[in-house]
Amino acid sequence: MACKNLVILGSTGSIGINTLKVVSRFPEKFRIIGLTAYNNSRLLERQISKFLPRYVALKQKGMDYLRTKIDLKKTKILNVDYDLPELVSRKEIDIVVIGMRGSAALPAFLSAVKAGKIVAPANKEALVIAGDAIMRQAKENGATIVPVDSEQSAIFQCLEGRNTKDLKKVILTASGGALLDVPYEEFGKLTVEEILDHPRWKMGKKITVDSATLMNKGFEVIEAARLFGLRADEIEILVHPQAIIHSMVEFRDGSILAQLGVTDMRLPIQYALSYPERWESPLPRLDFIREGPFTFMRPDLKKFPCLELAIEALKRGGTLPSVLNAADEETVAAFLNKEISFLDIYKVITKVLRKHKVQDDPELDDVLEADAWGRGEARRLIDKDKKV
Repeated sequence: MACKNLVILGSTGSIGINTLKVVSRFPEKFRIIGLTAYNNSRLLERQISKFLPRYVALKQKGMDYLRTKIDLKKTKILNVDYDLPELVSRKEIDIVVIGMRGSAALPAFLSAVKAGKIVAPANKEALVIAGDAIMRQAKENGATIVPVDSEQSAIFQCLEGRNTKDLKKVILTASGGALLDVPYEEFGKLTVEEILDHPRWKMGKKITVDSATLMNKGFEVIEAARLFGLRADEIEILVHPQAIIHSMVEFRDGSILAQLGVTDMRLPIQYALSYPERWESPLPRLDFIREGPFTFMRPDLKKFPCLELAIEALKRGGTLPSVLNAADEETVAAFLNKEISFLDIYKVITKVLRKHKVQDDPELDDVLEADAWGRGEARRLIDKDKKV
């Protein structure tokens, strides 16, 4: 495999940091061309010193800080709010890792697939709100999408080289999040700190809250539907607390393939970067004896109703998934800011979805308009009554 030129969007987040760990293990195989962040300018400064990218991007305040700290003749500073689509489409770029969260990644994601790049997304929001457009552009422009999310990577690997006409269904596994064994009666008293204490994965704050509500799994259902051309009834969810089986695929003859591995994001990240090859990994090997028995259960939709909201949004389609994501982003941010309670997340999102007039077969502008409406409506409800 020749040396590949890499851009990492969100290099100071957990996905970006783990991607750079993988790159550091294979310095002869990758060249870092671009790194981006939002506000963590000091960590980005250290990454620039080590990886010497040609381009970096961050918010205006961070741009001003970096101008006094780095060699501007070697590294050009860009604005993260405006310059990412042009950055990822540059001719010399081979792989774009999307580790930045939220719908803000959509313009860069679309630009990368239109430019025919290898795209390794850990961002599910862009696929939730505009997955059809992304997949259509990827097909038309010869882009390759190799997902980084552990569940989508597992499905991708299980389907690789196989006839999708033989597919019966995919089985998405869920760890159950921080609240799997917490009685529902206690949900109203849970603090932000308790919600952020995930038992298996170390992730960003927003995705950890989404894991607690199981909205994250709902987004993964929509994401899988977009990535692999599936209907909602072709996707099953099983809670698997050990988080060793990352997902499974069942074929029409009854055979089931599963992808298993240690719970470390470096594993799917490395596969996305090495695809279609597989390289040696420094991670510990899976020890079946030590891990003990695997258990499974169906998700409790009464306890975790956000999951059902996402499934219904997929079934209804149109602009509803975009509004779902927008409302979730606003409500989770409000929860993290301690403006609303944990239970209010579902209540606000439900009210927003009920008010939305769904537009079928939306164009990209329609999706973005629905996103903006969903954010505004969620924010209005939060501001109106902190205990909706």
